[in-house]
Formats: sequence, structure tokens, C-alpha cells
Amino acid sequence: MKLSRSTFIVLLIILNIVLDQISKILVRLYVIPGSESSIIGDFFTLHNVENSGAFLGMGSDLNQTLRFVFLLALPILVLGYVTIHIIKNKELDKLSLIGFCCIVGGGIANVYDRIMYGSVTDFFHIDFGGVFKTGIFNFADMSVMFGLGLLLFASFKKGKETKNT
Repeated sequence: MKLSRSTFIVLLIILNIVLDQISKILVRLYVIPGSESSIIGDFFTLHNVENSGAFLGMGSDLNQTLRFVFLLALPILVLGYVTIHIIKNKELDKLSLIGFCCIVGGGIANVYDRIMYGSVTDFFHIDFGGVFKTGIFNFADMSVMFGLGLLLFASFKKGKETKNT
């Protein structure tokens, strides 16, 4: 059975949202807020923190109006625009389509948290001895970053194919 393009888009976005929300529910239920637990030594740890800002807490110190504009209204408009773009643009290659779906799904999941809880639950942290270190992040953040990576890869691949023709 072959899925229609629109069904594929909707299912992939929903899958990203569901995986993120299930992971956050589990963290809220079973991980003590503010705690740190080892997953793989000190390299990969599990936390339970509430982020009232955006990526790495940016924007958490803005006043209520600016936080609403930059952390809710603007993201909702952008996610709506991108969703319309991927549904209407039938020329998108498969990698770009998947990338955009991951970005939209992750974005919707984090916006949902901001609306429902006033913050986003973050829980993963990676630290390779200071050589490479992340902020605390969640599945939605991973989805957005994976989607961006796919878009970059698809763009380079397309550029290389264009150059070779």
C-alpha cells in the first residue's frame, strides 16, 4: 500500500509530535526535576528541566509580550507557512520533504508545551569533556536539528547534481 504524499506528510509530523510528547511525559513522571542521571557516564546524561525560553533558554528573560510574540506567535506563523509550503510544493525531493516534516513536528511539539505548560521540558545533555558540549535538549529539538541536517544534505546533494549536469 502506497501512502499519498499528504498522508505521508501528516503521519511524519504526527510521529515526531507523539514521540516527543511521550518522552516528555515519561521524564515528567519518572525523573526528579533538577536531577542529573548518567545514561553513558558523564558523556550523556538525563535531566528534567523546564525551559521557559527557546533554544538554550534564549528569550526566557523577555517580558511577557515579547515572549508571546517570539516564542508563540512567530513560531506558529512560521510553522504554518512551512506546512503550507511542503504540502503545496510537489517538487520537493524526498530528503527535503522529510527534513521539513521533522522541523514542523518538532516545532509544533515545543509550541504545544509552551501553550500547555508555559515552558518546554528538556532532558538530554551531551558533554565530551568540554570538546563538544550541548545545552539540555529534548526529542523535538533533535527532530528539528535532524530536519535541518537533512535539508542541508539535500541542498548540497542537489547543488552537486546541478553542477555535474
